[in-house]
Amino acid sequence: MHAFQENPEFSFDSLPDAPPEGERWSSWDGATHGPKPRPDWVITALAAVEADLGILKTGKEADVHVVRRWVPDGTDQPALDTWMAAKRYRTSEHRMFHRDAGYQEGRRVRRSREMRAMARRTDFGRELLSGQWASAEFEALGQLWELGLPVPYPVQLSDREMLMEFIGSDGEAAPRLAQTRPAPDLLADLFEQLRRTMTVLAGHGWAHGDLSPYNVLLHGERLVVIDWPQVVDVIGNPRGFEFLERDVTNMCRWFRARGLDADESELMGDLVAAATSRW
Repeated sequence: MHAFQENPEFSFDSLPDAPPEGERWSSWDGATHGPKPRPDWVITALAAVEADLGILKTGKEADVHVVRRWVPDGTDQPALDTWMAAKRYRTSEHRMFHRDAGYQEGRRVRRSREMRAMARRTDFGRELLSGQWASAEFEALGQLWELGLPVPYPVQLSDREMLMEFIGSDGEAAPRLAQTRPAPDLLADLFEQLRRTMTVLAGHGWAHGDLSPYNVLLHGERLVVIDWPQVVDVIGNPRGFEFLERDVTNMCRWFRARGLDADESELMGDLVAAATSRW
């Protein structure tokens, strides 16, 4: 990815009538944007175009595509050029809210009509849930990024599409932790990275809620935690500690299977102490 500066001379009058075939104009304008200061690879120029490079991951609630955004300058490798991950949540007709009831406990919306619609899973309620999951993940990523936690930077949110940092190198996505076999000396360091991340989360009253080696990427020697739409309020959700314990069990089991003595009880005790210290 390349650092850049926005062009202060830009105006809509300078845009051609249409972007190149198979591409679209930058979707930055009109979207909700991630926290400042933004990383220098984020392209905000309205003259930029975007191209979908294909599906990176499919899921029950959303698919993740790879999107390239760049500012054309007549060369094959323009100076302003970056790749992002585009998470596109399904519409209410095609989504499977198979576990959302438990995660939604402790969350509130302002209007009682909306709460009833979501509880009854009416068409209107399902649309609200779809939007809630997208906005919940975007907001969570923004807050976690500001805390310095290892998560993708959330670039923008438009309807059901969230653009975020592409985790990888030279166009190749970082593997999921479940697909890797770290060396023994790295394994211990990775567990400490996990412990620090989960402790900071718990200290702010949160749990991932669906943490597993499939929701953690290994980028070089650094863990990056992904998939945050179900982030759980440990105290406000009646099942908060249950979700936290499941996160701990999933991760410790994987590390033990790789030969590391990962103590679930010890980690869970540390996280409970961090979560309850706020009260």
